[in-house]
Amino acid sequence: MPSPQVSILLVDDEPRFREGLRTLLTFYAAPHDLNLHIIGEAATVDQTLAIASQRQPQLVLLDLELPTDSGIETLLQLRQQQYTGKVLVLSAHEEEEWIFAAMQAGAQGYVFKEKATRELPPAIQTVMAGQIYLSPDVATCFFRRFQSLSEGTLQSVRALALTEREQEVLHWLVQGESNAAIARRLYVTVATVKAHLTSIFEKLAVRNRSQAIVKAMRLGLVQT
Repeated sequence: MPSPQVSILLVDDEPRFREGLRTLLTFYAAPHDLNLHIIGEAATVDQTLAIASQRQPQLVLLDLELPTDSGIETLLQLRQQQYTGKVLVLSAHEEEEWIFAAMQAGAQGYVFKEKATRELPPAIQTVMAGQIYLSPDVATCFFRRFQSLSEGTLQSVRALALTEREQEVLHWLVQGESNAAIARRLYVTVATVKAHLTSIFEKLAVRNRSQAIVKAMRLGLVQT
């Protein structure tokens, strides 16, 4: 019996890498009993969200370095628009904080680009089977970061001097809530929420909501 078809969206801002990835997937499909169908390619966050909404791919292969926003923001926005497929990160970033942030934002797996030739087929099979894919190298980084954050989150909050209310606003910000929605949840005015956000941005040394979300996740300040 042939394996079920898996529709895939390729997301990377480098056309050559997307071309190589398409070739790799075609080459490995048959030997690994993978019935893969690439339904689109995207180079930006907006393109990714639009195609995911219109075509509903079962799997998104996502790079974390995209123009204007990071792949972390893409993961959060996909979740916000209730995308129901799987996301497998394929990234050159091997730093612990990137891996942890991506998994916390909703990725089902993480593969280093330099190891894609060997790891991509089993990663796709694992993710499409409803499991999490982390190679031993990635898993080591992930859990090292997890342990570090578990020990250091309180110290980070204290060092940044975030108030209890600012932590609440930051939590709902990461959940994708608008200023008005945060105000309703906390029983305050929109103006008050904006004031808290201004203070949060200053303490995190960021300029906007997207940067605040990504930095908060990297520092382990919130749980999604």
